[in-house]
Amino acid sequence: MSKEGNSKLNGKNSTNLNDEDALLIKRFKQGDETAFSKLVNKHKEKVRSLVYLTLGDSEYIDDISQDVFISAYNKLKEFRFESKFTTWLYRVTINKCRDYLRKKRVRSIFVPIKDEAYRLSTGHNTENIDIPHLVRKAISKLPDKLREPLILRDIDGFSYKEIAEKMNCEVGTIKSRIFRARESLKIILEPYQNELL
Repeated sequence: MSKEGNSKLNGKNSTNLNDEDALLIKRFKQGDETAFSKLVNKHKEKVRSLVYLTLGDSEYIDDISQDVFISAYNKLKEFRFESKFTTWLYRVTINKCRDYLRKKRVRSIFVPIKDEAYRLSTGHNTENIDIPHLVRKAISKLPDKLREPLILRDIDGFSYKEIAEKMNCEVGTIKSRIFRARESLKIILEPYQNELL
């Protein structure tokens, strides 16, 4: 491992979890296949959650998550410890989600939220509305550059600095995008503001 890699791993943002990831990667690079299996087991649920929240669709979670780890397996020997493994893995996951959307051109899976909200809000059974589902659908309508930082901040709980690192942006840019994402969600979900309070 390079001195630069060591310094990053031993910095104030380093944790036992990240140290363990680094050791597993080092073992994998030395030919220990079980080390990669341990990385998969440790991070697979986070990857699955990110795929679901990014796409708003559960049908392809397993396929895309598998593609993420296949890609990670093929690229991990080039990992240079210039960022946390989790940051690197999130980038791989987001890229796979983008590939999926490009290849499938799945605009049809995103229900026009405003139309659906208006139709449902005119009925009498608003207590039967699946609010979490509606919110996920609303999030899925946001552009990538707004949706991704919103998920990382409001759902996964990352700091603005961590999100900026993951997305290769300035902190100010991330704050602006998250603000815009929240404002967009307010507009999309306006017909349900009473149910969401």
